[in-house]
Amino acid sequence: MNVTEMLEINGMRLELRRIAGQPDLAPIVFLHEGLGSVALWTQRGLDWPQAVCAATGRTGIVYSRRGYGNSAPVPDVRGSGRLQPDYMHGEAWEVLPALLQALDISRPVLLGHSDGATIALLHASRHPVSTCIAMAPHVLVEDIAVQAITETRTAFESGGLRDRLARYHADVDVAFWQWNDIWLSDAFRRFDIREECSRITAPLLLIQGLDDEYGTMRQLDEIARVAPHARQLRLAACGHSPQRDQPGQTVEAITDFLKAAS
Repeated sequence: MNVTEMLEINGMRLELRRIAGQPDLAPIVFLHEGLGSVALWTQRGLDWPQAVCAATGRTGIVYSRRGYGNSAPVPDVRGSGRLQPDYMHGEAWEVLPALLQALDISRPVLLGHSDGATIALLHASRHPVSTCIAMAPHVLVEDIAVQAITETRTAFESGGLRDRLARYHADVDVAFWQWNDIWLSDAFRRFDIREECSRITAPLLLIQGLDDEYGTMRQLDEIARVAPHARQLRLAACGHSPQRDQPGQTVEAITDFLKAAS
């Protein structure tokens, strides 16, 4: 049985989906990308979190961060509510621990994509996790990402992207601008979590597409340099979203990794 609900964490209401599985296995917590949400994990007719949970036999927790999906909005998102360069640190070290405590989860499997992958890495650098899976993570800001995000802003302002995203977010402008404004700010160019990654001791799987339009293989190289125990999967014919471009290979790699780590 899958259940969607609203849960209050740190004074804000977050959209949460539960996926059934074996209660004796560490649950998988899915952490979405910069424009993602609970609903956006399901695309092209594939309920990807459900597919992962079915393949691994694990329960799943999928939630929308503040300002995304049906979670609480961010007031004055382009003014006083604008995200700061450490927004992913706050999510990893304040919001996610509170969420896990409320759900009575002590050692989750963290599975993050893009911003969510970075949040997973940051959380695993400070808190106990069963395993950490990072798909297309960002550990530093590359020019390729800035260019792609600038192009995304143009697509949003032209109307096409905004209309598509509006199907997945209660307030599409909040969802878009909180992410786009901070990523294109001068202050964010100094974002760098390589030192934090060096503190990760949990089993770690890194997945990235060779055609990723938001980052080069330097992202995985830099993590592997400071966390040499990390396993890697570099996918051909795959862009920034392995779960969308190569869903079968990605699910298989995650399933094998979790079996080996358990």
